This record gives sequence, C-alpha cells and structure tokens, in this order.
Amino acid sequence: MRKDKALLLKLARSDRSGLNPDELKRSDELRKTEISRPLVMVNSSTSGIVAGSLLTWKAVESYAADRSIELDLTETGSIGLSSEDPVVSVQIPGRTRIFFSRITEGRVPSLLDDLFHQVVPDGNVIGQLLREGQEPWENVPALADLPFFALQNRIVMESCGIIDPFSLEEYMAGGGYGAFIRTIRSYTFSEVCELVTASGLRGRSGGGFSTGEKWKAAFRTPSDQKYLICNAEESDPGAFMDRTLMEGNPFQLLEGISIAAYAIGSNRAYIYIRSEYKDAIRRINNAIKELREIGLLGDNILDSGYNLQISLRKGPGAFVCGEETALIASLEGKRGMPSSKPPYPTTSGYLGRPTVVNNVETLSNLPGIIRKGPEWFRSIGTEESPGTKIFSISGRVALSGLVEVPMGTSFDTIINKIIGGAGRGRELKALHLGGPSGCMVPLDLMDLPVSYEALKEKGLIMGSGGVLVMDDRTCVVNTVRFFMYYLNKQSCGKCIPCREGTRRMAEILASITRKPADEEGSTTLERFKGVMQLESLAEVMKDTSLCGLGQNAPNPVVSTLKYFRHEYEEHIFERRCPSNTCTELRTWYIDVDLCTGCTVCAKKCPADAIIGTARHPYFIVQEKCIGCGICYDVCKFSAVYYK
Repeated sequence: MRKDKALLLKLARSDRSGLNPDELKRSDELRKTEISRPLVMVNSSTSGIVAGSLLTWKAVESYAADRSIELDLTETGSIGLSSEDPVVSVQIPGRTRIFFSRITEGRVPSLLDDLFHQVVPDGNVIGQLLREGQEPWENVPALADLPFFALQNRIVMESCGIIDPFSLEEYMAGGGYGAFIRTIRSYTFSEVCELVTASGLRGRSGGGFSTGEKWKAAFRTPSDQKYLICNAEESDPGAFMDRTLMEGNPFQLLEGISIAAYAIGSNRAYIYIRSEYKDAIRRINNAIKELREIGLLGDNILDSGYNLQISLRKGPGAFVCGEETALIASLEGKRGMPSSKPPYPTTSGYLGRPTVVNNVETLSNLPGIIRKGPEWFRSIGTEESPGTKIFSISGRVALSGLVEVPMGTSFDTIINKIIGGAGRGRELKALHLGGPSGCMVPLDLMDLPVSYEALKEKGLIMGSGGVLVMDDRTCVVNTVRFFMYYLNKQSCGKCIPCREGTRRMAEILASITRKPADEEGSTTLERFKGVMQLESLAEVMKDTSLCGLGQNAPNPVVSTLKYFRHEYEEHIFERRCPSNTCTELRTWYIDVDLCTGCTVCAKKCPADAIIGTARHPYFIVQEKCIGCGICYDVCKFSAVYYK
C-alpha cells in the first residue's frame, strides 16, 4: 500500500486528463477496467449472505481449483437488487462485466463454463456494465438501460455492487478521497459549512433539517473539543439503506465523516452502529485501518496540520437509540434514553461538548458535493429538497431492494415503473412510508412527488426512507396493530405519553381485530368508542411525548384513520376483515360432504370447539371457536373453510 501512496494521492486529486500513460494504465488496473485474468465478484453483503452467497463463493473457489484456472475472486456490496441475490458479476479480459441473478452454488459450474467459452448463458442475466475500451457482449442489455436503473439517479450508490469495498486503491483510483484532500487543503472550516449550506443538503434521517446550518451551530459554539457522530443505528424494521451503503462503499462514508468533522472543527468522530451489522462492521474496521496506514487518518494528515481519529462503537440495537440524544447517552455508557431539547447536541452533546449527529446517507453525499460543487447538487431534485433519496422497498412487490431517485420523483414511478409494482398479479393497495412510526399512503396519492414539503402538506413524513408495499391481501388495521405493538415494546418508558399511549393504542387495535367475547350488549359501541379515542390519544402523544419516538408513534393510526377509515368500520360493525387477514374474525365451518371424521382437527383444536363421532362428519361450535385456523391447517381433505 505505502509504495503506491504518491500515485494514489495523485489519482484521487486529478482527473484522467492530468495523468501520464503509465499512470493511466495503473489507474485502469486499479479500477478493474483493464484486467489480465478473469474476475469474479460475489455480492457478500448481508442480503447476499442470506441468499447463500458464501456457498456460491466456495463453489467458485472449487471450480477454479479443480480446473487449475487462475482468476481473481473478490467481494462486492449489493447493487440494490436484494431479491435477486446472490448476484454474481463476471468479467473476462477485454470484455465488459456481466451481472447475473440468483447464482446459487449449483449454478456456478455451468455459468463459468459458458462464459469462459465466450458464451452468455440463457437465464439469470441481469445486464452488462458498459465501460470505455471494453468489448460489449451481444444481446445482453446494458445495466443503465434496464427500467430498474434507468429511472434512478445513483449518486450515493453509484459504486455499490461495482467496486471492492475492501480496496482503498480501487476507491482512490476512481477519484475517491479527492474531495477530502481538497477540503483540508483549500477550504477553511467555515467555508465548508457555507458550501454545504449552499448545496441545500438536508438530513436524510427523517426531519430534513439543513445539514449546513446544523454544522454552523456546532462550529460557532466555543469549546476545546467537538465531536462528529455518524448515526448508523438504523433501527427501523424494513430499512437497510445505511447497512447497504456501509457494506458496499465504506470509504465513501469515511470520506464524508472526515469532511464533516473538519467543517465543525472536530478531530474526533464516532460511528455508532448496531451490533448485529457484523459485515458492515467488518468493512468499516478494515477501511479505518487502510486509511490510517496511508495517512488519511491520524495526526497531521497530509502535512495539513489537521488531526482526525475515527472510532467505531457498537450499540445494542434498540429502536430508541436512533434518536440523537438517546444515541449520545448510549455512547456515554448510559442507558439509551432521550433527553429534553434544548439544549441541542450542537451546543451540549457528547460529554457535554458541541456534537453533530448525521446519518450514513447524509454523510455519504458530502464527497460528491465537494467534488462537483453545490450548484451541481442543487440541480438535482426540487428547489427546497435538492439531491436524491434512497428508499428501501420491501413487502409484496415484484422486486425488493434499494432505489435512489431524485427528490420530487413520484411514488408511482418508484413502485410501478422501477420496482414493477405488486408481484404475482396482485393489486397494489397502499404503501407504508417511514418505518413503524411512519404513515400509510393510499393509492390516490401515488402521483405525489416525494419531497419533504409535498409530504408534509399531506400530513405524511419521509422518515428514514423505508417503504413497505402492501397488496390486496394485506389488512391495514392488522398492520397498524403490529406497528403499535412493536413501538410499545421499543419505548424506553421514560415518558408516560409514549409508554402508556402506545400500549393503549395496541389494545384498542387488538380489540377490533378479533371477535368480541359477547356479541350482545354494548360491545360494538365500546369498540367504536375505542377507535374514537385513538385520535384524541394521538394528539396528546404528539404534544407531550419527550422525543421523536413518542411524537411520531401515532402516525400509522392517524394516517390510516384518515385514508382507510372504512376498513376500521368493517372490522367494528361487520366483524369482518376485508382481506381475510385477521384470522380471529373468521367464522370457520366444516363441509360435511368432505369431512371423513378422521378426528385430527378435533385433537388439534386448542379450544375444544370441534366435536363429533369418529368416521362421521364433525362440526364446529361457533361459541367456543377462537378463530385460530389450526383446523384449516391440519385438515388433509380440504373440509375446513371460512367465511
């Protein structure tokens, strides 16, 4: 590494027009645009590992060893197509790199046999990465032309799934760390703050506060020590943007942290990451080690007089620790509980010193802003919400993964044109945006442009960017019940409105997703009154909760009462779930023509609600039935059905 330091620093600072022929050749080798032997890259990020990429890796090793083939085998991050993992890309000398989907270990031999004979296999082809000087494959689409990529504007994710996340050389050969070098050599602290303010970059973790203004507040606060904290907690279920960025391009994040720390006059930065992100931790730790070795971290960086140390701290993975004051408390070794603001962390944060907390996506935007200028960043997205936003798409969709689109892109473009809509011929029903404390978006708002202002106008929030897609098989009420249960369990319990409010909301929602114990009397009225309480309860929680968890917890309830009130009414008055998801609202029957009297359902029934005589049709006592559906699951004669 050290012998290439001078060249790497030059590659990072210079555009290609400033390089001599030898440097250009070395740059191409490091960027893998010119290779001397086959290159196989396996997505070993978390999504890839879950899909079996470690076995794929071993299969490639065995293939090469058995045939005495010399090839380079390296890891990559995810290109964003999580549902297509394990994704494998193969590059033959002189040819473009091709990406393949779902390459399990058994598919490796046939795949490599075909490619090494200059034949592209018929199935599992995603597309090829076109690069200057490389011969393209015939009848293979370019990645950039595929609907999934063509409608995106990948700024932060540009290199994810393309480069080796363990190679600082490859990152710097592509211009990486040029922005940080320019920052410490060309700008003062305040100039960097002004530059980022001019770009209009807003925090990507939810609130959308101006990043530059936050930095200025910390910079202007006099102190002998300031801190920069990267919030990599990412506690929202369904959100995996930060993890993917850290696994796919950790050097970009560290460059962003370095720029931010310099801007606020800090020489100490921390990355607070949830402990189960083991692969992200592995890659971040390697990146820190590489940067220290080359002198881009430590004392007197590149003789600039600037010192910076970055350390990684593992958190317990608690939802509340995503809130910045709770995160700081956890970092100080205390229980992760939020505190009242003001004072804000920018004036009194970690250890009582000025502290800036930015999340992974926000920080990963900084190298591009410094390198290309604030005007370039402002030219993307909307006037008040410049830049791009990464969304993690999951649920019942044709493709799941990450998409990065300019602010102002509509939900319709993201879901129907990029992701391909609800999968398997189902109809799209709604989107849930922003994690458990986010909002439900109905279909008639699919044309809404995604920006902080447009969402706020409709009473919605962007949150961290997690999008759960629901089709016609999903029950809105049952989904919100799950979110309330989750939020109640994740509440730190410090303030009553959050702790008791989420518990009461979960109880009310549970009461309308199951049959009333007594069909007579005033049970329907009582359940309806419970729903009426939800709105007033939500207002109290929003006004009096201590932190964002409690203030935003009612969002799913409020948004679904606004857009899906008819589903609540069907659950209450008609005692039915329109999507048949709430099993406890089902009425179960046994078809006497199909029942053989095998007794299996009666033996499994936990409520002893099924009676009869062996080898004769059984029947269900509705007064005893709790609607669990076990009889339906165990019946081998399709005799059990529900209405």
